[in-house]
Amino acid sequence: MGTENASRDSILDGITVIDLTTFVTGGFATLMLANQGAEVIKIERPGAGDDSRHSGPPFVSTDGYDGPGRSASEHGESPYFWTVNYDKRSVELNLKSESGLAALYDLIEGADVVVENFRPGTAERLGVGYDDVRDVNEDVVYCSISAFGDSGPWRERPGYDLLIQGMSGIMSVTGPEDGDPAKVGLPQTDLITAMWAAFGILGALFRRERTGEGERVELGMLDAALPWLTKQAAKAFVGESPGRMGTKDPVLAPYQSYPTADGYLNVACGNQKLWVEFCEGIGRPDLVEDERFVTNPDRVEHMAELEAELSATLRERTTDEWVDRLADERGLPVGPVFEVGEALDNEQVDARGVVRTLDHPAAGEMPVIEHPLNFDSAASGFDEAPPLLGEDTESVLRAAGYDDDAIASLREAGAIPDRD
Repeated sequence: MGTENASRDSILDGITVIDLTTFVTGGFATLMLANQGAEVIKIERPGAGDDSRHSGPPFVSTDGYDGPGRSASEHGESPYFWTVNYDKRSVELNLKSESGLAALYDLIEGADVVVENFRPGTAERLGVGYDDVRDVNEDVVYCSISAFGDSGPWRERPGYDLLIQGMSGIMSVTGPEDGDPAKVGLPQTDLITAMWAAFGILGALFRRERTGEGERVELGMLDAALPWLTKQAAKAFVGESPGRMGTKDPVLAPYQSYPTADGYLNVACGNQKLWVEFCEGIGRPDLVEDERFVTNPDRVEHMAELEAELSATLRERTTDEWVDRLADERGLPVGPVFEVGEALDNEQVDARGVVRTLDHPAAGEMPVIEHPLNFDSAASGFDEAPPLLGEDTESVLRAAGYDDDAIASLREAGAIPDRD
């Protein structure tokens, strides 16, 4: 991954992306493109930058740094910002100034993709709507991301992950059976939407390769989340009301977390053969013949009784003991419930090189989570740390043809910050 594949071309080498987004929905989409070799130029508000630069704590100090760019927050750099902005370049541009907007058009002229996640109508008011951008670059792939899309009665409503988790039905099926609706503990609908956006952009680039025509990709977060309901939607389609089940599954058993002597064990018996082998592995062959548990439908119907039986047995050993006995020795689908730190630091993740380090210009060595795509004949992976605010403003403008006088004029007009 990453620099190990530097001698090979990446899938998206030669693709330039102008990223007008903030926070996660657009940021993770363009991060996926950067991971596959695209040059992503992140346009940020002068002096403030992406809102996620201010998200925290925690922050990492950048005291003593005097190179190009700077931390947007007085507290230092935000690791949250890092996680969705590796391998990007940061350009500060005031899009409300005439010269700043003109500079953006110059960058768009040489780009392949433009991504924005403004509320519907905002991009047009700023002069960066699809029609504005097409006037500059007719072949561009333009992606618009919003909470509810650009049509429908909710189109002008703002939206964040929490709201979409609630309105998509996700919270209604998350959490303990007798508890309140629960938010998934990560920004799930932001990330779902980002992945749909990246998929759509790649599809549009593929179509452009065949037809020579640009394309607009438009999606809303609510639309993006609904296809992920799968089995819950299937129940709703036949008149049932899916509810919260904790870690249980509505159509499989045993398929949930169980307490052990020192933690929890996830058990996923997806077929009858696994169920029989699991019962043998835990020393409970009697359960196979129990009329309540003979078939999977029987076990689903008597899930509470099954949970009581298995919990009593699994509490007899530690999680590691059960994993050794069932997963390693018998090849059964069981596994621990890790804390986040354990998930990021274990023998499997280390062997795959999923978490590694990059050098940050101001914060020193920093961790990076690699993306999972590995190609036989193409490079993938991150090579550069996330940029400081405005770190690449001058170099990107010079690459677009701006000389010293032109850059000085942008500063005088307030289009880019004066660093003096």
